[in-house]
Amino acid sequence: MHRINEQIAAIGIVPVIKLTNPERDAVPLAKALCAGGVAVAEVTFRAAGAERAIRLMKEACPDMLVGAGTVTTTGHIDKALAAGGQFIVTPGFDPELVAYAKEKGVPIYPGCTTPTDYHAALKFGLEVIKFFPAEQSGGLAKIKAMSAPFPQFKVMPTGGISLGNLEAYSACPCICACGGSYMVTAELIENGRWEEITQLCRRSREIVEGARKGMAV
Repeated sequence: MHRINEQIAAIGIVPVIKLTNPERDAVPLAKALCAGGVAVAEVTFRAAGAERAIRLMKEACPDMLVGAGTVTTTGHIDKALAAGGQFIVTPGFDPELVAYAKEKGVPIYPGCTTPTDYHAALKFGLEVIKFFPAEQSGGLAKIKAMSAPFPQFKVMPTGGISLGNLEAYSACPCICACGGSYMVTAELIENGRWEEITQLCRRSREIVEGARKGMAV
C-alpha cells in the first residue's frame, strides 16, 4: 500500500474541512487537529482559497498530511500540489482526473458507489476509494456487499459519518478511514472552538482504535 494510504489508515479518520477564512483559521485548526491525534486534513475546494489553506496548514504543521477535496478539475490538482497537497479526493469517478493524478504521482481517492465505479477504479490500479455520500448511498451494508466482488479495495466512507456510527464503520475490515466534518463544523471553526475540535478528534481516535481492537479479537 502507498505510504500515504498507510498513514491515513493508521489515523482512521479524515476531517473534511471547508475554510472560508484560511488566513485566520488554517493554522489554529491544523494545530487543534494534530493535538487531538488527527494529523490529517482534506481541505475542500468548495471554498475559495483552498490552496492557501493547504499551504498554511503544511507550513504550521509540516508532519501533517494535508490533501485537497471536492476536486473537479485538473487545475484544482495543480493548485493543490503547488501548495504542498499530498492527496486528492474527488466527489465522483472522473477518469481524466484519476489519470492526471497518477501521472503526477499523487494518491487520488475518487467517489465510488456502484459496481461500475469499482470496475473503473480497478482498471486504474487504485488501492483506496472514497464511498460518497456514504449514508445516502446504502451505508455500511452496501460497502460490505461491494467488498465481496472487490476485496482488493480499502474504502473511505464520507457523508453522514458521525460519532454515533464511527465505531460500526471502523470495525469493518475493508474500511481504510472515515471522512467526516462533525469535528470541524462551520460553527466550531467560525467561533474558534479549537479545544472542542481537539477533544472531538481525541474521542474519534479512541472510537476507531477501540473498534479495530474488537475486530482483531
